[in-house]
Amino acid sequence: MTRDPPSPAAIRYFEDYPLDSAYEYGPVGVTEAEIIAFARQFDPQPIHIDREAAASGPFGGLIASGWHTAGLMMRLLATHFLSSTSIASPGIDELRWRAPVRPGDQLRIRVRITEAERSRSKPDRGMIRSAIEVINQHDTVVMSLSAMNLIRCRPS
Repeated sequence: MTRDPPSPAAIRYFEDYPLDSAYEYGPVGVTEAEIIAFARQFDPQPIHIDREAAASGPFGGLIASGWHTAGLMMRLLATHFLSSTSIASPGIDELRWRAPVRPGDQLRIRVRITEAERSRSKPDRGMIRSAIEVINQHDTVVMSLSAMNLIRCRPS
């Protein structure tokens, strides 16, 4: 496992994302204040916004919204893995929240390229599919997904 693809993030092209390569980025910390602030705005359920109610809930304490976890994953992915040559993402598959994220957790992402195919109809780009895991400081996978990204090819 390497820390970065062979080219700097600002100038990576499709060719710089080889099949079966894997990378890790992070960590990013998760605070109680951030969990509550995110949830108040986007996912106001007691397990995310009320410490006392969460303590008697199914997780035995306050946990981050899965969408908060997804946002933290996206920040690490956009900052370290994708580049200015990223065109768009047609979507994600198989999103799973596997374990709760709690205040004080330190999250990192592991990205493994599972498919890389140049477009036949638009030869200036290629599609990469990545298996992404969000992992906490205890090496527990807390979230996983399969992401698709359209990336520009290196100019001829």
